[in-house]
Amino acid sequence: MTQRMPMLLRALAFASGIAGLGYELVWTRMFATVLGQEMLAVLGVVAAFFGGLAAGGVLLDGAIRRSRRPLFIYAALEAVIGLWAVASVWLVPAIGRELPALLGPAPAAAILWGVAFLVPLLVLLPATMAMGGTLTALEVAASRHARDTRAVAGLYGSNTAGAVLGAVGSIFAVAPLLGYSGTLLAMAGVNALCLVAALGAGRYLGPAMVQAFGAMWIPRRLQAALLATGLCGVAIEAVMVRVASQFLQDTVFTFACLLAAYLLGTAAGGSAWAAAQRRGVAVALRAVLPVAVAVGCLGSIAAIPLLPRITGGLAGRSGLLTEIVVALVLFFPPTLAMGALFAALAQEVRDCRGSIGHALGLNAIGAALGPPVAALVLIPALGSVPALVLLALAYLLLLPGDTNRRVWPAASLPVIGALGLLLARPAAVQLPEGTRLLALREGPTTTASVVEGGDGTRYLEVNGHFRMGGTSSRMSDWRQAQVPLVLHPAPRRALFLGVGTGATLAGAARFPGVGAEGVELAPEVRDLLAYFVDRTDPGERTGAPITLADARRFVRASPQRWDVIVADLFHPALDGSGALYTREHFAAVRARLAEGGVFWQWLPLHQLDLPSLRTIIRTFLAVYPQGGAWLAHYGLPTPLLALVGGAGAQRVDPVRLADRLGDPAIAQALRPAGLERAFDVLGLYVGDADALAGFADSGPLNTDDHPVVTFDALRNVRVLAAPSAERLLSVLQEVRPSLRSVLTDPVTADPAEAARRQRLVAYWRARDRFLVLGGGLGPGLQGRALLEAAAPGLLDIVRISPDFDPAYRPLLAMSRELLDHDRGAGTRLLVELATAGPGRPEARLLLEDLSR
Repeated sequence: MTQRMPMLLRALAFASGIAGLGYELVWTRMFATVLGQEMLAVLGVVAAFFGGLAAGGVLLDGAIRRSRRPLFIYAALEAVIGLWAVASVWLVPAIGRELPALLGPAPAAAILWGVAFLVPLLVLLPATMAMGGTLTALEVAASRHARDTRAVAGLYGSNTAGAVLGAVGSIFAVAPLLGYSGTLLAMAGVNALCLVAALGAGRYLGPAMVQAFGAMWIPRRLQAALLATGLCGVAIEAVMVRVASQFLQDTVFTFACLLAAYLLGTAAGGSAWAAAQRRGVAVALRAVLPVAVAVGCLGSIAAIPLLPRITGGLAGRSGLLTEIVVALVLFFPPTLAMGALFAALAQEVRDCRGSIGHALGLNAIGAALGPPVAALVLIPALGSVPALVLLALAYLLLLPGDTNRRVWPAASLPVIGALGLLLARPAAVQLPEGTRLLALREGPTTTASVVEGGDGTRYLEVNGHFRMGGTSSRMSDWRQAQVPLVLHPAPRRALFLGVGTGATLAGAARFPGVGAEGVELAPEVRDLLAYFVDRTDPGERTGAPITLADARRFVRASPQRWDVIVADLFHPALDGSGALYTREHFAAVRARLAEGGVFWQWLPLHQLDLPSLRTIIRTFLAVYPQGGAWLAHYGLPTPLLALVGGAGAQRVDPVRLADRLGDPAIAQALRPAGLERAFDVLGLYVGDADALAGFADSGPLNTDDHPVVTFDALRNVRVLAAPSAERLLSVLQEVRPSLRSVLTDPVTADPAEAARRQRLVAYWRARDRFLVLGGGLGPGLQGRALLEAAAPGLLDIVRISPDFDPAYRPLLAMSRELLDHDRGAGTRLLVELATAGPGRPEARLLLEDLSR
């Protein structure tokens, strides 16, 4: 048994690592719903983890070192971890229910950041403090039972290797299958296995002699080095994650891949240092480790401009492969040396004190400071790349005072490289070809930029590539506000969750008699709104108030109620957005609706695969069983579908709608968005709750504990390359509109009104035919070539419904253009158009003008 002891201890360290990182990632996701932002939760939970590890490492070190049965202490620590993890299944959600009301709708930044770091620290402290003692207990057991005083690096490497598996396995396999609560229980089972194995080994081996150590103090230089490596290492991780988000898809899996790469490098470094000790070359290599970390970090920074080529070269392959390659490029070089350096420092502490608890504790104290230093100081003050350069050079301060002179020339290489990088200033954001960067804002959790294309179109990008709207989509953005407002009989207050470029909020501000306000998560986005204001349009008002807050937390904390609540387009794959499609969030929004109020949740069909779309619809209908669906427009590149719920979403009174459209002030507000007739509004209707339920079918709901949409991120990223028309046409094939489901009085005795309603039915048929036609046209067709290819189909659509302007008006415009170049062809097209739509005067009047 004694001979097999090293293998057993490494296996226990490996298993502890699996559970520890599994807990960290799951608790990060759970606290994201509590705190309201993914990156905020990442920073808060990482700091809390290291804070607990520091407390456990320092406070438990003496008891473990004096114990004759260190494996029994290890077993007790595993029991505490597992039991507290089980308790957190109920504890964290309970805090999430109470915290928003205590914070208020829009807490000050200092309060929010304080809560983000303090609440996870206190809630997780029993478990994380126990984790801080496990590796110490295993190392003491190794030195006493296996007579191995050089076990630090091997145990550290095994523990970190287990952490890699825990990071990947929990997010890629266990959580998608079992949800967060189930994953916590599964990891508690790993703790139980460790407990049983440790108790069995401890009983077999019996008590061990306590070793006596003389000095028992750690030199200040060594203490400072442990603090600095913890702070700089985790700060580099935090900044590098921000940089990587500019080039990767920023899904729930992205952070898992980045963390796994960080840990893999660290584990390899620890194992490499153990091998160096066995071969007797560790002493010679120790002096160059800080230089190696600096060089590795600077090498990763230098590779940043190459990342677009890497992602482009792997574009046709698995998106997961791209994420893994980029993660390894950025993290593996510096972390390989970091792992070896920490193993060396920890061994020095072990040689002083007889245990590594203080080494782990001091390193963890520095690591706990890393996230706030990176997010609140370095990134806002310097930017991502200069911050990384500074952190890389900081490692040179860790060179031993008695460093051999031959090391100093090598130490000058990072300095020269840093100067070169600062002069070159590699961009931390990628720009599409043919565009230029107009503005960039880097904040603690978000990088926002304004990019201008060659045609003058401006786009708002968040974290390098997620487009949150632009000047080309202004009409669509207006409609996302104005369709909900015109369908409500008398809206007074409207809330918009997500501001983007501000165009949707501006569309609401145009609407008379409505007090509109917005909620935006990122101050960096708000600061860039001026780039999207059309200063030539006197109706473009930007005076609507914008609250900086998380949408989920805001609707839970606010006591106010609104007549209309509109949720912006949230990219389902973007880390954190899936939480805005959960049953709990939909219910929280429902509680904020005034009497007769209505909630509109816009969905980007071009960013959703069908399984995710069906899941969101099922979840929405579970909260709003009388819901319905509407379109924003008939464009196929970016089709938008709204799920509508609330008491005001039942049916539309056609008489009241006609009166509202006839109001001069409302008509003036709606005209720029192309909403002038009842057909323009009612023609956007898709179907009612029964039709949507049939389309959604049976299946799981998207909940806070089991966010199915979040874990569908890889599919939703791949769907970006597929034709977006497919999802819209799939919906329209299965969800059919009817007069009964949309009008308050579907049956009328008035012949004229009955005729108008039949024209609406024909309009819906023409709309669906129009979208099918558009989906069948070649992607390369543009301008006149597109119209010529579509003309026969458009004429058929006009025959179905002359009221359908998206078919009639392009044909009329094409006729006018042809008259200037080919009078005969233009006249023939006009005759066909007048014949196809005899009830419309435009083509007939133009023919009469030609005959004069």
